[in-house]
Amino acid sequence: MDLDLKDVLEFLQTVARSIGAEVTSPWFYLQLGLVLSGAGIAFAASAAVRARIDLTSLAMGWPGPLRQLLRVLLESVATVVFVILMRIARTGMVLWTWPSRSYLLAIALKLALAWLVIRLITSVIRSTFIVQIVSISAWLVAALSIIGQLDNVVDALDSVSVVLGGLRLTPLLVIKLGVLLLAVLWLTNVASNFVESRITRSTDLTPSIQVLLIKMVRMGLMILGIAIAISAVGINLSALAIFSGAAGVGIGLGLQRIVANFVAGIILLADKSVKPGDLVTIGDSSGRISAMNTRYISVAAGDGREFLIPNEDLVTQKVTNWTYTDKNTLVKVNFGTNYDADPRVVCKLSTDIAAEIPRTLKSKAPNCLLTEFTEAGMKFSLTCWIADPGYMDSVKSEVMLSLWEAFKREGIRVPYPVRELRIRGGALPVETTVEVPTG
Repeated sequence: MDLDLKDVLEFLQTVARSIGAEVTSPWFYLQLGLVLSGAGIAFAASAAVRARIDLTSLAMGWPGPLRQLLRVLLESVATVVFVILMRIARTGMVLWTWPSRSYLLAIALKLALAWLVIRLITSVIRSTFIVQIVSISAWLVAALSIIGQLDNVVDALDSVSVVLGGLRLTPLLVIKLGVLLLAVLWLTNVASNFVESRITRSTDLTPSIQVLLIKMVRMGLMILGIAIAISAVGINLSALAIFSGAAGVGIGLGLQRIVANFVAGIILLADKSVKPGDLVTIGDSSGRISAMNTRYISVAAGDGREFLIPNEDLVTQKVTNWTYTDKNTLVKVNFGTNYDADPRVVCKLSTDIAAEIPRTLKSKAPNCLLTEFTEAGMKFSLTCWIADPGYMDSVKSEVMLSLWEAFKREGIRVPYPVRELRIRGGALPVETTVEVPTG
């Protein structure tokens, strides 16, 4: 660590003496009073303006950027009023006395004006968290520059360093890298969203190819942006070899499943075995694929639940894709009748019922087969086709309800097990009670 403690102590002593000399001056308290009064008036004016203006009704029908700018202006009313009041007070002090006696008003004016400009510039950013980070960081830099201490702070941050494998790390380097990474990631996110909107509008690409292209673009832009940010702060990428080796060891020890899921996700997107909108069954989980991510897919069940299944499971386990090549699905209904019914009449009746169900395909006629003679009755198998496998259970229920109503109307009985109990020889023991008279 190359740190000169003597220079730091001398700097702190100089600052302390300057502050002490200013605090003892009566002009300091006059300026401080004007600053506090201006802040109070500004907050009161802001509250009055917000109470009288309804942003929703005022900006109705405006474009999104203009609504955002108006919202920022309403939130910054206090700052605008404070800037105006400080400008008036500063002008009055300059005309009334020496300019050096209004330095505090000038600092307050510049700080408020810098904050106002920064908030207007950052109004184009939608993320509230990023807006706060960027605004505070930029205002701190502007404040240090206004009071003339930016160069001293920069030198102090650059004087402390730690050397790791030929790489000199300083607080200043870390701050610069963090700011650049934040800016680069925001820009890559904006660019990725733009490219994603273009890709999703394309009708020539399948859903799985669209997802694959979007993931590749996002990953490529992020890697490119991080490399640019690291190079911009003066870090040689070859100096990061030690960290890449550590990352490789970490992947080998504890990140195998994460990497496996990532690679499996790329494979799934490339081979088109599943895609968003497919109806799949994976183990005990069934539903429609709502999203495909780099680590897992989201399967939405019909009851409101959503299964998050790792991509590795789709590659290594058996997956039933009901809509892989054709969405047409066969619905099978098994039922039985007693021997009093005519099987040909039962087959004709059941196929007519299935054909009348609204969701069954008219291009593929239903079919009914007599499959078995049992001691309880005859067994039949009714099949029909539907265009969407998501309605399989509901169509099956409709067919069975219609069969039940038709059987009752035609007098066709459904067999049910009947058991007879016969007792041969002897008699069942009967418990008897003998009353003995008393007295």
